[in-house]
Amino acid sequence: MGAMSDSSAPSASTVTVTDEGDRFEARTDDGTVAGFAAYERTPGTVIFTHTEVDPAFEGRGVGSALAAGALDAVRASGERVVALCPFVRAYIRRHPEYQDLTTR
Repeated sequence: MGAMSDSSAPSASTVTVTDEGDRFEARTDDGTVAGFAAYERTPGTVIFTHTEVDPAFEGRGVGSALAAGALDAVRASGERVVALCPFVRAYIRRHPEYQDLTTR
């Protein structure tokens, strides 16, 4: 059996989502940026434009944790969401508890 190419990648079992001013970042316990969701902000609205997960962390739940963390932060701020990013749009469609955040 051959070695997996990403076997040395840090585990993404726990990620912390932080707002960095123009994007939400998902960081692993050791501080590695595993993914981000870029956005633009207008008064009362967060417009998600692009989401990216480092290939070393794909399939480990980073994207879902990132989307949930970002949407929870938007909810806490009282703002609304415009999901131009296909990933965030699909996440909201699969998780009805976030649909009230959309502007439509």
